[in-house]
Amino acid sequence: MFSRNIVLTVLGLLVAVSLIAAPVSAAPPVKGNNQIDFENLPPKETLFSALFGAGDIPTLDPSLAEDTTSIQMGLELFVGLTRLNEETAEVEPGMATEWKISDDGLVYTFTLRKGIPWVRFDRSTGEVVVVEDEQGNPRYVTAHDFVYGVKRTLDPKTGSNYAYVNWIIKNAQAVNGGSELGDQDPLYGKVDEIGVRAVDDYTIEYTLAQPAAFFPGIASMWINWAQPRWLIEEKGEKWIEAENIQSYGPYALGDWTHDVSATLVANPHWPGTEAVPKPSIKYIHFTMLDESPSFANYEAGLADVSGVPLTEMDRVKADPVLSKELSIAPELCSYYYGFNVTKPPFDDVNVRKAFSWAVNRQAIVENVTKGGQEPARWFSRPGLTAAPDPAKDDFGPPVAGDPAKAKEFLAASKYGSADKLPEITLMVNQVEAHVKIAEAIQQMWQEALGVKVNLVTQEWKVYLDTLDSDPPQVWRLGWCYDYPDADNFARGVFRSDSGNNHTRWKNAKFDQLVDQAAIETDLDKRRALYVEAEKILVEEDAAIIPIYWYTRVQVTKPYVTRTYSIGGHEHYEKWKINK
Repeated sequence: MFSRNIVLTVLGLLVAVSLIAAPVSAAPPVKGNNQIDFENLPPKETLFSALFGAGDIPTLDPSLAEDTTSIQMGLELFVGLTRLNEETAEVEPGMATEWKISDDGLVYTFTLRKGIPWVRFDRSTGEVVVVEDEQGNPRYVTAHDFVYGVKRTLDPKTGSNYAYVNWIIKNAQAVNGGSELGDQDPLYGKVDEIGVRAVDDYTIEYTLAQPAAFFPGIASMWINWAQPRWLIEEKGEKWIEAENIQSYGPYALGDWTHDVSATLVANPHWPGTEAVPKPSIKYIHFTMLDESPSFANYEAGLADVSGVPLTEMDRVKADPVLSKELSIAPELCSYYYGFNVTKPPFDDVNVRKAFSWAVNRQAIVENVTKGGQEPARWFSRPGLTAAPDPAKDDFGPPVAGDPAKAKEFLAASKYGSADKLPEITLMVNQVEAHVKIAEAIQQMWQEALGVKVNLVTQEWKVYLDTLDSDPPQVWRLGWCYDYPDADNFARGVFRSDSGNNHTRWKNAKFDQLVDQAAIETDLDKRRALYVEAEKILVEEDAAIIPIYWYTRVQVTKPYVTRTYSIGGHEHYEKWKINK
């Protein structure tokens, strides 16, 4: 999310453009055994694009997804009870046609659409077909499938890093192992005690532990999607592979060639709704490229949409054709560096402050990213409900940095000077834009503090595993909203028990403030609470370095009609092509 860890990428690897080249063809090309040749799809029926950078899709399992790439794919394969409009962030009906809230704000009852079948891609015929049960009857998506998905996510055996978001459901925290008693809690692992139930085949009821006005947004999230129990019990972790997966959204998974490409195929059995229409583009073919090769394909006419590499930004803006195809728009996401506060020297708050105050955020957005990004002084992206407002609030490290103040912080630390610091490693995922940003910040730290920092990169999936298991001293991430509320940023990422808090930082006052803000109904009071909490996060404890607030920077061919997302995920079912 969101959220969630994101990899909004911008540059990279040299890859043969033949991976996405496609000859004109009236029908899908086939190869051996009558299977579709996914490397040579008909251009008039296919949108060619790249995912969010080099490296494989980490997972298509809704219970385990925690990154932009996985969630983007899942949004086309599955539909939540609700659906967030990608351009306005408004909550719209998804698989639920309506929902009701009890007077005390604790019980949410959703009524499901009927007649939505589970489907799979038949690799032998090239068609999306309805899944049948043991008696040969169509399997339709029911409330029981949604309940199973929620319980599976919260089952501690599943190991979901996003399960904490659903702790707002009654008993969910204790069942998942998040209470003070951990696995000794009497409710630990007892998923049937979670406050979610199927009233009947098409009605699902959630009982919350506390009122939460933003719960309809949470209901849209992948951790609450319906899941095919019969398939998961049969195939185990292999259920998400292309030859096995079953889904029900506007697209089905046609192919997933690991580390190379993935193809979505329009699902003719999705009936279409106002919020989630029937797709008009038959195939969406994604390559797993960084933005440099993706952009090269775009210029060669072999891709229909692409990000713009940092090194090409000035040229694109000046080019009479490309400049008309360029879009730069605000995106409700934040780019930041995190410290592992348990590893020296960042176990010292003054060292963290020194490194944060040494960063010139203004120089980064003007001289490195060049895409209209805004320097960030705190984490929660302005524009979210109850987030701090730059027009009213003034706190956080100065956008241009303060090298003199940074030196004072370092001198006040237990180390006293740069030459007494231990060796320091900054880790980023293997994307050229992140490397360029890191190199710029390396230089700032060198010039302001006299500190030489080592830079290490890892492939995205490996990088996520590293952050989960053993976060390095300093690392980068981005965060887009899962639901458009400051709760999703402040409490969702940096509460002490959040699965996304890779800083290992804990602050009881921060936890108290974000918990209070979650249940506060007065919007001004909520914002004041988040301001106070963010001051602790970025000023007093300096657990992170907020760097910039994102923009969406893309080029799109003029024959593509599309929407422009403010949340990091596209809704391709709304796009059209007319080649």
